[in-house]
Amino acid sequence: MVIMYSRGTLRKEEKMTKKLYIASPFGFSEAGRSYMYDTVVPVIAQLGYEVLDPWKLTPDELITEVSQMSYGVAKRNRWREINKIIGANNTEAIRQSDGIFAILDGVDVDSGTASEIGFAAALGKPVVGYRGDFRLSADNEGGKVNVQVQYFIEMHGGQLVTELSDVPEALKVVFH
Repeated sequence: MVIMYSRGTLRKEEKMTKKLYIASPFGFSEAGRSYMYDTVVPVIAQLGYEVLDPWKLTPDELITEVSQMSYGVAKRNRWREINKIIGANNTEAIRQSDGIFAILDGVDVDSGTASEIGFAAALGKPVVGYRGDFRLSADNEGGKVNVQVQYFIEMHGGQLVTELSDVPEALKVVFH
């Protein structure tokens, strides 16, 4: 709660921090995590957004526990249980967000990232997509990524940018 002084009167205003869900495949690798937490997240956090990070929504203990299990039926069944937890946590975070920042790098857009973009679009949430990868990934010369992914990004006024330096302006425009 912030107390503001306006024209001789005190009034209370809620400080509204926008929540931004970050969809990306970067949590799967050490190099990806390094780029995500050393470069991408600081850019977004410095702009004042609350970052909803799907890679941190599920307790590490659950992942570590199952990762250390011996190969077999018990491990597979435990992963099935944890996958439901991960999916539910990510779904709720997208619902609670004001929109999505999606990283679209790779030969093709990561299927999980594409799903999160589609879900956000179905909820009417705007998306800013970032593809710093210079490889061609579109269905034709008219796009930068898969036609449906790009459509969902732009559906509610979102933008697709190709330079990390363009992200602050795109977020400002899309999430005013």
